[in-house]
Amino acid sequence: MVLEGLTQNWQAVLTAAVVTATLAALLFVQRAPDMVMIGGVVLLLAAGVLTPEEALKGMSNEGMITVAGLFVVAASVERTGALAALVDRALGRPSSLASAQLRTMIGPGVLSAFTNNTPVVALMVPAIRDWAKKHRLSVSKLLMPMNAAVVLGGLCTLIGTSTNVVVSGLVAAKRGTPLEMFDITWIGVPLFAAGLVYLVVASRFLLKDRRPPMSTSDDPRQYSLEMVVEQGSPLAGRTIEEAGLRHLDGLFLMEIDRGGHVIAAVAPTERLEIGDRLVFVGVIDSVVELQKIRGLRPATDQVFKLDDPRSERVLVEAVVSPSCPLVGRTIREGRFRSTYGAVVIAVARDGERLHMKIGDIVLQPGDTLLVEAGTAFLDRQRSNRHFYLVSEVTGSTPPRHDKAWIACTVLAAMVLAAALDLVPMVAAALVAAGAVVCLRCISSTEARRSIEWESLLLIAASFGLARAMEKTGLASAMATSTIGAAGDNPHVVLAALYLVAMLFTELMSNNAAAVLTFPIAWQTAADLGVSPMPFVMAITVAASCGFATPMGYQTNLMIYGPGGYKFRDYVRFGGPLNLLVMAITVALAPLIWPFRP
Repeated sequence: MVLEGLTQNWQAVLTAAVVTATLAALLFVQRAPDMVMIGGVVLLLAAGVLTPEEALKGMSNEGMITVAGLFVVAASVERTGALAALVDRALGRPSSLASAQLRTMIGPGVLSAFTNNTPVVALMVPAIRDWAKKHRLSVSKLLMPMNAAVVLGGLCTLIGTSTNVVVSGLVAAKRGTPLEMFDITWIGVPLFAAGLVYLVVASRFLLKDRRPPMSTSDDPRQYSLEMVVEQGSPLAGRTIEEAGLRHLDGLFLMEIDRGGHVIAAVAPTERLEIGDRLVFVGVIDSVVELQKIRGLRPATDQVFKLDDPRSERVLVEAVVSPSCPLVGRTIREGRFRSTYGAVVIAVARDGERLHMKIGDIVLQPGDTLLVEAGTAFLDRQRSNRHFYLVSEVTGSTPPRHDKAWIACTVLAAMVLAAALDLVPMVAAALVAAGAVVCLRCISSTEARRSIEWESLLLIAASFGLARAMEKTGLASAMATSTIGAAGDNPHVVLAALYLVAMLFTELMSNNAAAVLTFPIAWQTAADLGVSPMPFVMAITVAASCGFATPMGYQTNLMIYGPGGYKFRDYVRFGGPLNLLVMAITVALAPLIWPFRP
C-alpha cells in the first residue's frame, strides 16, 4: 500500500530518479562531484519539488559553516609550523605502512571519544598530508583510515559525536532520562577495535594509491642549497637522524661546512652545531619543505636585508635569459639583491651539482634560480627580458614560528569551549577562525585559499537532496516498507532498522537520519513488546557510521580533496566497513541491552 501511494506521488518518483541518477553519475562518470550534486538539486528545483529556500538552505547549514571555519583554524596551526612539530613528535618515523596507519588512527580515534570529531579531522588532514610526504607515504592510504577511526572513536562516549547527543535528547523526551556518558561505550569500544583491524588489513587491497604518476623525486631540476643552523635552534646538539634531515624525499645532504672544515659523506650520527652550514641538493618541493624546518635558514645573510617581513615572502623560480646583465658574473659580484630586490637561495643547472657557495656561482643562461622575495617581485619581473620565466612556488611562504603558540592557544580554546558546551560548535569555529586572522597567524588571502570549497558545496547540495527525500515522503516510505518486510522477529527487525538508518545517513546528514528513524524505532519496539534500547543504540551507530559515500558524514567530505579520492573509493573501502559495523552492532546490541530484560 505504501509503495502504491508512493507511485502516485510524481514528486517522490522524480526525487527517487534524481537521487539514483546522481549516485550513478558520482560512481561511474568522471565529473566534478560537487557539480553533479548541485545538478541534482537544480533539477529538483526546476521541477518544483524544492523551493528556492529549500534548495539553498544547505548554504547556511551550521555543519557547512563549521567545517569552513575549521579549515581556516587548521591552516593557521599548519602555517605557524606548530602542527609539523607536534605531528613529528607524536607520530615519529613509521617502519611500514601498517605502522603509519596505526599511528595516525589510534591517537585521533581516542581523542575523538572526548571531543567533537570534526575538528580532530580538520586538524589531522594537513598534518598527515605533510607527514606522509616527508616519509614517502601515500596520503590516500592514510586519510580514509584515519577518518574512519575518528568516526568509530566518537562512538565510545556520549559526547563523541553530535549524533549521540541528539539521540540522547530524543530518549530523554520519551522516557524522562537521557543516556549516560558511557552507555554507548559497551558497543563503541568493540566497534573501534574491530574497525582498526579492518582498516589496516583492508587498506592493502581495497584502497588505491592516489599519488600522481610522477613523484617529486622525478623532478629533473636539482637545486644546490645552503642552510645554516641559526642561533638558538632546537636542532643544535641533535644528530642528523634525530633532526629528520636524513630521509628527506628528493633531497640529499651533501656536506656540512663547520667553521671552514668540510664534513663530506655526512653520517646519520653526526651532531649539529650552531653555525653549521648544510649543503643540500634536491628538487623544488623538498627545498620548500626544508624552508619550513624551525632552526634552519638560508645561509646567505642577504635574506635579512630585504624590506618585507620573512613571513610575508614567497619563493619564486626565475630562469636566467641571455639578456640578463648578470650573466658571466657571480651572484655576489652582480649584487643580485640590490638589483632585483630578491635573494638567490638555490640554483639549478641541467641536473648538475654545483660544488660552491651560492654567492660564488657564476650565472649562465638557462640557470633556474630559486629566489626569496616579496610578492611585488612577481609583478615587477614577470615581463622582464632578464628572465625567461618567473613563477611563484606554491605553499613556499616561510612559517610564522613566532605565532605558533597563539594558533595553538586559539585551537585549544575552541575545542574546550565546544566540549564544555559554552558555545555551539559553529560559533567556536567562526570565532577561532576570526581570531587567527586578526592575530596574523594567517593572512586573509591564505585563509580563503585554505577552504576546500568543493567539499563545502558537496555538503550544501546534499542537504537539498535530503530535504527532497523527506518532503516527498520518499524517506519514510523506504523506512516503513523495509521494516515492514522484516516481520515480527526482533533480530530481523533490528537489522532492517539499522539498514534503513545506514542508507539514510549515506544520503543525508547523520543527525537527520537519526531524527527520522528514531520515532520509527521506538514505535516498532512498542509494537513488538520489547525494550527500545537495542533499536536506539543501533540507529545511533548507523547514523554515525556512513563510510560508503562522501556525503555519509561531514568528515568524509573533508578528506575528499586532500586524499585525491574518487566516489568509488568510498564505496569499495567503506561499503564492507559499513557491513562489518552493522553485523557487530546487530549481534551485540541485544546481548548488551536485551529485548526482554
